[in-house]
Amino acid sequence: MSLTIKFIGALRQVSGKTQLTVGCQEGISLKELIRKLSQEMPELEKAFSDQHLSDSRSNALILINGREISVLNGFETKLTKGDEIVFIPVVHGG
Repeated sequence: MSLTIKFIGALRQVSGKTQLTVGCQEGISLKELIRKLSQEMPELEKAFSDQHLSDSRSNALILINGREISVLNGFETKLTKGDEIVFIPVVHGG
């Protein structure tokens, strides 16, 4: 199956892409997709999660078909053919 991935803001520069289409197995979870993207583009790993936070909060707002993942099943959300995943960078303050 194919998925459309979009990178917004600073993530465009980090990834070197505005949009890409990736092929993966049906029913892959968002967590597995992020792991796959991080392996293919290691520079994205820090952009996807904050290694210094014990709760592994994401450094990106993630939308699947226009819905934020917190209203879905979070990182365990299963993806289906044609889904559009958008990564929007956020800033954590402290």
